[in-house]
Amino acid sequence: MNDVLPLWATQLAVFDTETTGVETDSARIVSATLALLSEHGEVSERYDWLLDPGVEIPDSAVRVHGITTEVARASGIAAAVGVQQITDRIAQVIDRGLPLVVYNAPYDLSLLRAEQRRHGVATADIAPVLDPLIIDKQLDRYRKGKRTLVAVAEHYGVALGNAHDAGEDAIASGKVMQHLARKYANTLPSELEEIHAAQIGWAKAQAENFQEYMRRVRDPNFVAEGEWPVRS
Repeated sequence: MNDVLPLWATQLAVFDTETTGVETDSARIVSATLALLSEHGEVSERYDWLLDPGVEIPDSAVRVHGITTEVARASGIAAAVGVQQITDRIAQVIDRGLPLVVYNAPYDLSLLRAEQRRHGVATADIAPVLDPLIIDKQLDRYRKGKRTLVAVAEHYGVALGNAHDAGEDAIASGKVMQHLARKYANTLPSELEEIHAAQIGWAKAQAENFQEYMRRVRDPNFVAEGEWPVRS
């Protein structure tokens, strides 16, 4: 592995959400974290949100992240306020020239887009985005095993304390990205815009391959979404 961290990975913004469900068009944000990591993987800035999503948080979601409806209502800010604040803070770090690391970006960023539309918050393209899931699958495609954040963090020796906590997950994603940046410094493009563009093609190809596999072995009508980093 290359011990030198490429310049583009020396300061990263990292983002993650915890939500009410898995469908990006209907789920609501319950908590979110946006943090900045230094070249040593240390947190230099951190912003956390707890939102009252305005709907009941299902037990299935509570079992994942531990935030109940009662806690969200008592301690969370109004969803519209939180979504606006998250949107503004992401725009600020992008304006500072930092890439946004989001593990499985089409989930969190598509959900954020749906929330923006739901609450009348102006939307804007988010770029450059770095998605460790897409990059890891592309550059180490024949490695067996799961590609969940927990599994990938373990593979790269990244500590993940409380999985499914937005802050822990966001920070671990950034550290995984820095491991990938070091390992594939001579393979990845040297410019963030080129890495972002490459992931669009990689995500599409990965989805097509998965769709072909699923149609062959399980469901002839299976459809895999390949849009990245936000589904339309």
